[in-house]
Amino acid sequence: MLFGSCNCMTRPSSFSRRTLLRAGGVSFVSALVSTMIGSGQTAQAKTMSEAVPEVDRLSVRIVTDIMVRRNVPSEKVEGLTVERAGPNEIPDGPPRTTLVGEWGLSMHAESHRGNEVRNILVDFGYNPVTLLNNMGIIKIAPKKLDALVLSHGHYDHFGGLVGFLSANKDKLKSNLPFFVGGEDCFCTRIYSNGGQYGALDRQAIIDANLLLMMAEGPAIVADHAFTTGKIAQSGFEKPLRNTTEKIGIVDGFGCFPDKVTPAKNTGTFVPDDFEHEIGTNFMLKGKGLVVVTSCSHRGIINTIRQAQAASGVEKVHAVIGGFHLVPPLNDDYFRQVIAALKEINPDYLVPAHCVGEPFYDMVRQEMPGKVFQSNVGTRYTFIA
Repeated sequence: MLFGSCNCMTRPSSFSRRTLLRAGGVSFVSALVSTMIGSGQTAQAKTMSEAVPEVDRLSVRIVTDIMVRRNVPSEKVEGLTVERAGPNEIPDGPPRTTLVGEWGLSMHAESHRGNEVRNILVDFGYNPVTLLNNMGIIKIAPKKLDALVLSHGHYDHFGGLVGFLSANKDKLKSNLPFFVGGEDCFCTRIYSNGGQYGALDRQAIIDANLLLMMAEGPAIVADHAFTTGKIAQSGFEKPLRNTTEKIGIVDGFGCFPDKVTPAKNTGTFVPDDFEHEIGTNFMLKGKGLVVVTSCSHRGIINTIRQAQAASGVEKVHAVIGGFHLVPPLNDDYFRQVIAALKEINPDYLVPAHCVGEPFYDMVRQEMPGKVFQSNVGTRYTFIA
């Protein structure tokens, strides 16, 4: 069985192909096998032997990120429209009525297949005030969301979640699927220098009537997208890992020891290996994969390769999200990454969030015409 219908797509040889787990949007809840883990309902998906879904059009919008740019014109290139956010201030209104940038990331994906439309929110930024403010300005309706995805358990990706759920509890669809890459996502984390970094609030997810989906393997999301599942590590990549994690439950927060790799259960903080991190991906008909990386703690190249392995599709149309390429990683390392990206040969790159200026400047020079900068409110529309 082949994944994808375009005859230009072939199975990558460097990774083994994995069976997709079908989970999906609210309409697929009846296909799930539910179990109780701790105090919350967690759903496991039945294995499905189906092709990766294709979409005709995909728009990815940056909801929160570091940079807000003004007076930059929109542009069109082959198969891609970059729509910049226009002026949005309200005269004589408070400053919060304008788009806000922060250290954190949230992205909204709207996909189309025929008359079907699906909406997915990937990550929630650092601050709920910023998330809610920006969603309101760019008019993302919570009631239309078909799934939520959290890429990994870092506060700058889940910090806005509880406030978002509190503000929209009565607007979200019942049993809205909430995807994480495994129990490890809930572990308590601190910075390597000892600063607190918090833990994901499991009870808030359950109280909001979300269906918690453990996507340790690849999973179909809202019938249009799929997650990578756990990202295998191979090759040269050694990305920065700036947090440690601790196994256990304290005051209702944390991860269940029997659901996490036993070697980590030392009773103390251990190096964070991000084995739970997942990417979110779409197959654009006739064009290839659009890989939404989020942060790439497991390596940007490994994240792309895992999307290829999970789908059986080698052609990559676009990569958008965090690459986790910042100093003290140096130019030699950046050149290795760029060489690997050239080999993969995506049509477009949109580095966001955790991408430092040295790498961004270098990749723009090395891959001219392919690289676009992430800005809050910008919508990137890919068309088959």
